[in-house]
Amino acid sequence: MTDNLRSLLYKRITVLSEISESSLDKFFEIAIHRHLAKGELVLKKGQICKTVVFVEKGYLRTFIEKDGKEINSLFSFEGCFTTNLKSLRTSTASETTIQAGEPSTIYEFDKDALLELYKVWPEIELFGKKLLEQLLIAQEEHLNLFKIYSPAERYQYLLVNKPEIFQRISLSQLSSYLGIARETLSRIRKAECKIL
Repeated sequence: MTDNLRSLLYKRITVLSEISESSLDKFFEIAIHRHLAKGELVLKKGQICKTVVFVEKGYLRTFIEKDGKEINSLFSFEGCFTTNLKSLRTSTASETTIQAGEPSTIYEFDKDALLELYKVWPEIELFGKKLLEQLLIAQEEHLNLFKIYSPAERYQYLLVNKPEIFQRISLSQLSSYLGIARETLSRIRKAECKIL
């Protein structure tokens, strides 16, 4: 594991929970390093999710297939953890697919290996709980986008809170994430440009 990755992971972990060097070493020991080509799958619909994934480079997109269309529900960029919480926690088939949106480098942490660490290393267990909370909060925020905000307000929310999406995600993928037609997204963008 490179010093840069260790630094990135350490920074990401300590935002959520304090952790000692020895606990961090144990956490790193179970990490599985993978390089993904664009389009390569991390989790396929119907599989049981058994890992938590950390994105070192690139990004992963999570989507649901419905009526022959892919509906994006999450984009996980560098420095993010991601998983399918429902499948991971209940050992049921995943309803979503997680795929590399561009050539990516990830680290996977096996659920069973993590649970074994939790028994011995309280700091790692605390981090696991904090990470779970954060992933649940992120899910709730995404759902609230659709409950509370109009399409234009959703667009504004992303501009303020997730600007990297606009630099790396295609309009088609973005419109799917926002739950609007591509034409509607184009109109919102034009209106936004006029305001600026």
